[in-house]
Amino acid sequence: MALVRRNGRRETNIWPGFVDAMTALLLVLMFVLTIFMVIQSVLRETISTQDTELDSLTGQLADLADALGLERQKTSDLTAAVDAARAEGERQAATIATLTATLSAREGELSAAQGRIASFEEQVATLLSERDRARGEAERLSASVEELEAARAALISDQEAVQLALAQARSEIDAQAEAARLAAARREALDALVADLRGQIAESEKKLSDEEAARLADAAAAEALRARLRASETELTAMTLALEEQRKRAEETLTLLAAARTDAARAATEAEERAAALAAAREVLASREGEGAEAARRVALLNEQVAALRAQLGSLQGLLDAAQERDEENRVQLQSLGTQLNSALAQVAAEQKRRAELEEAERLRLEARNKDLERFRSEFFGQLRQVLAGREGVRIVGDRFVFSSEVLFEPGSAQLASEGRTQISGVTRTLSEIREQIPEGIDWIIRVDGHTDDVPLSGFGAFRDNWELSSARALSVVRYMQQTLGFPPSRLAATGFGEYRPVVEGSSPEARAQNRRIELKLTER
Repeated sequence: MALVRRNGRRETNIWPGFVDAMTALLLVLMFVLTIFMVIQSVLRETISTQDTELDSLTGQLADLADALGLERQKTSDLTAAVDAARAEGERQAATIATLTATLSAREGELSAAQGRIASFEEQVATLLSERDRARGEAERLSASVEELEAARAALISDQEAVQLALAQARSEIDAQAEAARLAAARREALDALVADLRGQIAESEKKLSDEEAARLADAAAAEALRARLRASETELTAMTLALEEQRKRAEETLTLLAAARTDAARAATEAEERAAALAAAREVLASREGEGAEAARRVALLNEQVAALRAQLGSLQGLLDAAQERDEENRVQLQSLGTQLNSALAQVAAEQKRRAELEEAERLRLEARNKDLERFRSEFFGQLRQVLAGREGVRIVGDRFVFSSEVLFEPGSAQLASEGRTQISGVTRTLSEIREQIPEGIDWIIRVDGHTDDVPLSGFGAFRDNWELSSARALSVVRYMQQTLGFPPSRLAATGFGEYRPVVEGSSPEARAQNRRIELKLTER
């Protein structure tokens, strides 16, 4: 028994130690979990801080990359502009050189042509002097021929006298035969001399004709040379003007080239500064793992964007050139547009004056129509007052006849009661009598307005609200006048206002009874 009790006591003492061990283990676990949570919080804050710094540095890198892209674009644009300006300058220089060479050649040709013209003029002067000398020789020969002719005539006279003497003195023929033969020989010699002189004169005249033709040919050649000289002078003037224009364009191109070079140098300096800043930023970002690939991807994207922007810049430059051309055209058209504008303003003023006159005439016509309508309206109301005098539920308010809904309709109904039909019939008969007297030019109508009080309907009846009830009552009156009484439908209009046009404010039974009404009004369309 004692042993059993001792063993039971031992078993009972194990549990407190076990509980203490479990408690200590639980405390250790709690401590470890606490430390782990603290470390996790610190790590989370550190990671958040690093993420923030990484985002900031990424944004800086993006900004620097954008700036670098822009500067690269500016540099490339300026380089392209410089290259284009250089090419243009070289082209202009080549053109100037070509024009200068052409000018020099044309000046040499002009000098040669002038020399040839001077030589031809000298030859012409020589030919003219020879012609004058030949003419003088021809005149001298002509005088000699005349003298010889006179001598021949004298000899012929002498011969005739001799022959007469011989006829008279035939006895002396034998003695003087020798003298006659000598005279005949002399005459033949004189005839031969005359023929020889005539041949010389013909040869002189032929020589003179050849010299005259040569002179005329030389004169024509000189005139052609003069025309060619004038054409050369005109062409030389045009080439001089073209050369001057090319020189001006070359000077402008050189000025643009110098400005472009200055801008390119400044842009290159700024690009170098931006590149240095970008290099420093890249050195700072190099310590961050994994950002190199992202930066490379962004740089590739920026390069693509730069290419796209360059293309857009080219298109924009084209658009700018086109806009400048259009601006020049618009400047040319500005004066004509000003003239057209003045003409249009004059037309507008005339049109406004004419429109004002038409509006004044229309206003006067409408005033006359309104006066006629007011007169017929007065007659209409006067006759209706006599018809409706002494009837309950009907009153005149201004330019309207007001019928109480209780007189025309049952409560909550849009069907006309018998007393309502009677009153509407009287009004319609009066309207039928009056409408025959209204001129055709007045476009009048009878407007039937339905009104209710502010007590809402239950929604379970034939009408959902007071608006439908007022519209149905006005439409019922209009249909009764048109279908039963034969009033023209083109002169009728039905309108429902619900409870939104009360004549008396308030919720008393008297106010609500006055607001439940049907109004008839004679008005224009």
